[in-house]
Amino acid sequence: MRYVLVALLIVLFGYALALVLQNGTELSVDLLFTQVPAMRLGLLLLLTLVLGLVLGLLLGVQIFRVFQNSWEIKRLRKDIEHLRKEQIQSAQLAAAEAAASVRHEKTVLDIQAEDNRRPL
Repeated sequence: MRYVLVALLIVLFGYALALVLQNGTELSVDLLFTQVPAMRLGLLLLLTLVLGLVLGLLLGVQIFRVFQNSWEIKRLRKDIEHLRKEQIQSAQLAAAEAAASVRHEKTVLDIQAEDNRRPL
């Protein structure tokens, strides 16, 4: 992977150098805050290419972060819903066990009460 990245950087550097050398026409450029009286067209193209890449990468990272947060929120909501269902099931099971225990205790107490009523 490292060699592919180095090769890609060399190709991009070569492209940028060729761009500057092939477009040698000088022209004046107004940069909103200042004016450059003479700038080579190739250098202007290279600067706009770099500026576009940097802005595109920054914007792409921000958009990806928004999507990543959205995906994480969806995943967490599914987890919460799953945990709620598990909690409801365990509460229902505990309630059923408590009801069965109460019924068992009541039955045992009723039997003992009946035994105490009968004379021996």
